[in-house]
Amino acid sequence: MESSGPREGRHDYWGVVLDAPDGPALARFYADLLGWRVASSEPEFATVGPPDGVAYLACQTSPEYRPPVWPPAGDAQQMMLHLDFEVSDLPVAVEAAQRSGARLADFQPQESVRVLLDPAGHPFCLYLDN
Repeated sequence: MESSGPREGRHDYWGVVLDAPDGPALARFYADLLGWRVASSEPEFATVGPPDGVAYLACQTSPEYRPPVWPPAGDAQQMMLHLDFEVSDLPVAVEAAQRSGARLADFQPQESVRVLLDPAGHPFCLYLDN
């Protein structure tokens, strides 16, 4: 694939941006949860990424942010995406996520998956690697 954009020549760099009441604080949560580094941080925007640097997760401050409701309900804010993270020991990973600031969701649809909410209320899943 040929590129003519600002990242000409590089096709393996991608990312996801999450809104939150405090973008840099949410970025620090994900850096702690994933063992990634905070790659950049400004007062209202921060990015974290793995050591190989081909992907990033950015968190931006959005004063109008409303957390999604999980599971979906009526006219409430709907989830637009969720992140999945593979783990080898589900109970240990859930406990570590909770120590970092995550909350276990009330609704758990599968035995080998745990739905948690990050400090801004975004659902994410930890799942077994089997």
